[in-house]
Amino acid sequence: MAKYHYTKVDAFTSEKSLGNPAACIYLDESQALSNSEMLSIAKQHKGFVSEVVYCSKSEHSGYKLTYYSSECEVDFCGHGTIACMYSLIKSTPTLLKKKQLTIHTNKKGQLTVYNEIPEQDAVFITAPEPTYLETRISSEVIAENLGLESYQLLNQYSIDLIDAGLATLIVPVATLADEINVFPQEQKLKRFCLENELDIILIFSTEVEDKKNIAHTRVFAPKFGYLEDPATGSGNSAFAYYMLKNGMWKGNNISIEQGGSNMDFNIVKLALQNKRILFGGCATNRIIGEYCL
Repeated sequence: MAKYHYTKVDAFTSEKSLGNPAACIYLDESQALSNSEMLSIAKQHKGFVSEVVYCSKSEHSGYKLTYYSSECEVDFCGHGTIACMYSLIKSTPTLLKKKQLTIHTNKKGQLTVYNEIPEQDAVFITAPEPTYLETRISSEVIAENLGLESYQLLNQYSIDLIDAGLATLIVPVATLADEINVFPQEQKLKRFCLENELDIILIFSTEVEDKKNIAHTRVFAPKFGYLEDPATGSGNSAFAYYMLKNGMWKGNNISIEQGGSNMDFNIVKLALQNKRILFGGCATNRIIGEYCL
């Protein structure tokens, strides 16, 4: 029976918020898992964590990260990266002394991790380069699949499709009350995402509960086997590029509050460095042990 170092980590935890759970499996030089084994492990975690992150030493960079949901391999998982790297850095004295590390993601290439644990109790990750995609889906169809009425969308801003790790449909909603109280039908929304080649859907409101935050977001990810992602790195990175494009943000350090009315809102930090988005936050270890395969 093979044994692997294992942690269950909640990313983007803040005060009372529970963050977003990820399972992290750390592989040493003598260990390897096949794609089918990684998917099988992720299937066993359905309903327990959003994604499983597999972390190994890389020949090209410090660490290689591969992500799986219970449905498939995921191109990029922001909260999983926060969870994995925060836990690894904080528990490794030699890494805790370093200001930055390089990681290689299986699908999105090389990214930088900035260690701000001593100063801010957080790590920041360089988001993948953005791709601005075209979408011709009508606002009426989008609203209907989300369980909203067309008048509940905010016409002041456009609906955009931006990939900053995952293809993210970004939809403005008129009021915070409408945004936090919509709960779409999972299977209906999954069909909509698959038919339109969408990885996730981010809805946002410029109204916020806490004025310290610039916006409120929610992210739906039924393609990956669950309806809602409670705290998201890739989706909020796409939204950061959207805010820059629409003149909503000047690139100063900001924070996003995320979540529906059924949870304490999570906090995702955003920054701009050399025209690249950084997303960041802290994390909390919940389980530390071994995974037996």
